[in-house]
Amino acid sequence: MNIGIFSGSFNPIHVGHLILANYIVEFTEIEEVWFLVSPRNPLKSEKELLDEDIRFEMAEIALEKYSKLKASNFEFSLTRPSYTINTLNTLQKTYPEHQFTLIIGADNWNLFGNWKDNDKILENCKLKIYPRLGSHIMIPDKLKHCVEALDSPIIDVSSTFIRESLAKGKDVRAFLQDDVYDYILENKLYIL
Repeated sequence: MNIGIFSGSFNPIHVGHLILANYIVEFTEIEEVWFLVSPRNPLKSEKELLDEDIRFEMAEIALEKYSKLKASNFEFSLTRPSYTINTLNTLQKTYPEHQFTLIIGADNWNLFGNWKDNDKILENCKLKIYPRLGSHIMIPDKLKHCVEALDSPIIDVSSTFIRESLAKGKDVRAFLQDDVYDYILENKLYIL
């Protein structure tokens, strides 16, 4: 099976994530998208990061009704920080029957040169890059066999915006799957 790996903090998971993943499984050759909840992103601050189990639970709630989208805590058992190269290598060893494609945003593609062993990632894995406002996707000719820019919708919603809005007491239900929004309110998450 061709599996798309969508790795992130998902702090919290929002409709932009769902729209993108749904687009990928319906309009590309990828058959499932696995949302790998990252315990800690080596390039991000832990200051506002909720506990990994809470973020994973929100991902499970959000994806419950989508048969082709799966929440995964695969990285929770890996050495930390969890570098993408290590995650991909372990996924390929654990699930040799699957082909994995890494899904990243244009903003991350522009920082891809800073990723640990980025050249090895490209040797062993295909990449699909989704557009982001203000980020240009430039793929060198020598990488076009393994890197593809997606023509997916641009959803300009961020987890940061949602966290900041919740802290200000704003109703951001439209940006989150209903059950996730209810979970956040019930558990008083992101509220100062």
